[in-house]
Amino acid sequence: MEHRLWGGRFSEPTAAEMRRFNDSFRFDARLAEVDIAGSIAWAGALAQAGLISEVERADLVRGLELVRAEFANGTFVATEGDEDIHTAVERRLRELIGDAALKLHTGRSRNDQVATDMRLYTIGIARQLDRRLRDVQLALLAQAERHTDTLMPGYTHLQRAQPITFGHWCLAYVEMFARDRSRLRDAITRMRVLPLGAGALAGNSLGVERERLTELLDEFDELAANSLDAVSDRDFVAEILFACALIGVHLSRLAEDVILYASAEFGFVELADAYSTGSSLMPQKKNPDSMELLRGKSGRLLGNLVALLTVLKGLPLTYNKDMQEDKEPLFDSFDTLDLGLQVAAAAIATMKARPERMAAALDDAMLATDLADELVRRGVPFRVAHGKVGQLVQRALALGVSLRHLPLSEYQAVEPALDASVYEIFNMARSVAQKASYGGTAPQRVREQCSRWRELLQEIDEA
Repeated sequence: MEHRLWGGRFSEPTAAEMRRFNDSFRFDARLAEVDIAGSIAWAGALAQAGLISEVERADLVRGLELVRAEFANGTFVATEGDEDIHTAVERRLRELIGDAALKLHTGRSRNDQVATDMRLYTIGIARQLDRRLRDVQLALLAQAERHTDTLMPGYTHLQRAQPITFGHWCLAYVEMFARDRSRLRDAITRMRVLPLGAGALAGNSLGVERERLTELLDEFDELAANSLDAVSDRDFVAEILFACALIGVHLSRLAEDVILYASAEFGFVELADAYSTGSSLMPQKKNPDSMELLRGKSGRLLGNLVALLTVLKGLPLTYNKDMQEDKEPLFDSFDTLDLGLQVAAAAIATMKARPERMAAALDDAMLATDLADELVRRGVPFRVAHGKVGQLVQRALALGVSLRHLPLSEYQAVEPALDASVYEIFNMARSVAQKASYGGTAPQRVREQCSRWRELLQEIDEA
């Protein structure tokens, strides 16, 4: 006879195609560790409530530890009747310890059980992704520390804008990923709300003290206050999927920059061979496939978020089988990011900057704002200064020369007060050094930010 947790009311077996459609063990088996942890805690709660004896509790824990070991060492064997991870664990537990296993589910529903499992699992993956993000930050920080004085063009609209340092560019992504890490840690605080003991939807009537469960499952620091919401809430999954999607977007932006900068047209950086691939036809090609995959996989991370939100948007309270669709998007997003972040960290760490190509891409037009700032220092209102410099840029273009080589007479025709000292402006290092406000690209500030991030990352790791 097939092993079902709900079969007593039914007189006919489940149709084969319905079983394939309904069963989730093929993907929710990865919840084994957290499912067993929750069951061990539940056994303790049952014993505290006097619903099982201490001997029965010990037998349940012993059996669950044996099942845990089978999953851990890969010897667990699924059977046809294992509808999901909960069914599989209970079936194997009964095989190992006998009918005492039949008492484990007392007062518990798969609804509060899976809600607990999912929270425990999601806490774990949030912490894992946080560690992966830290590795990416450290790789970027190391590059920034090597290139606090390396000049390169900064861009807006993908047009050369103002000179910056390569270290400053690296730190921009350190900041971006710091927000991602903050979101993950913030989301964890809302995951640590325990639904176990809420039953199918109405609570339990067997005297189980839910308050004691947070002592048995120390990942949780408060109880879900409404049993209906406890079993139907998947906000925490949506929230982590949003965090994953935004991490994917940030990785995609980083990847796009690196793809551009690694092209022959830019030549600012070169990816290591280990994180590049070649062409099946063109022997000379070195393609930045690591970055292209990071950019491309952001789409599936966005799609997983939309998929879950679409599932949730029309669900009545409380549990509905639709909610089984929370798992595969979550698992896929985690798997995608877990590996993707490892690749990103290694590719950035081994990436070689090419300062000479960065310097060659700098041009005098990028100092037009510096020229306007100089006029401001001489008392010219900025909007007037902006217009005057615009005229000078136009005149340089007409004459086919750079601003550095525009004759002084042309400068004085626009602003008579200017003298030969105007040419001192055309110094890229000087321009960058003047951007010394907090958060600016001045090498001094970049070095300060590198030191700050070294300390911050160490503090976060030690917390």
